[in-house]
Amino acid sequence: MADHAGVAGSDEVDLSRRKFLTRATIATGAVGAVFAAVPFIESWSPSERARAAGAPTELDISKLEAGQMAITVWRRSPIYVVRRTPDMVARIAGHDAELKDPNSDHSDQPPYAKNPLRSRSAEFLVLVGTCTHLGCLPKQRFAAGELYPSWPGGFFCPCHGSRFDLAGRVFEGSPASINLRVPPYSYPKEHLLLVGADEKGTAG
Repeated sequence: MADHAGVAGSDEVDLSRRKFLTRATIATGAVGAVFAAVPFIESWSPSERARAAGAPTELDISKLEAGQMAITVWRRSPIYVVRRTPDMVARIAGHDAELKDPNSDHSDQPPYAKNPLRSRSAEFLVLVGTCTHLGCLPKQRFAAGELYPSWPGGFFCPCHGSRFDLAGRVFEGSPASINLRVPPYSYPKEHLLLVGADEKGTAG
């Protein structure tokens, strides 16, 4: 009888141990599956290399106040986004004779930005924020008369003195030969700016 009881007890222990090992194996397999899935799921998102190569970048412009500038990054370049006031827009006109390329005939911009304001709308200006001379970062000098009495407002490059107006057009006397570049961009939703692709999905 004692032997039978010992065998029965041993069987119960083995059965319990088997159940525990089975559950542990299943749990370990499930955790492993989750970790194995993470790199795969992440691969669905644009990689750093893809973003550097030109994957579009989004910017919420709802909090950008009139007269202010926000900076985002696309293709490892700073993108200047300026919310122009009516006064700033008015100051874009009247100095074409002082510009190297007033009609942007020799400058780089999408077709919808080849106009005096160099933008889709009067309110928002979108520029690649690198000087077209040697790639320095122009500083905002938006106030009229800030650089000199007739200054209409715009951008000033501290490296070599290039000057650009509030549409990114370069002034005569600047080392830069062409206007600041306008990247492809669109507004897929209200208050959402998409830099790097226009409404047709065309990237620049």
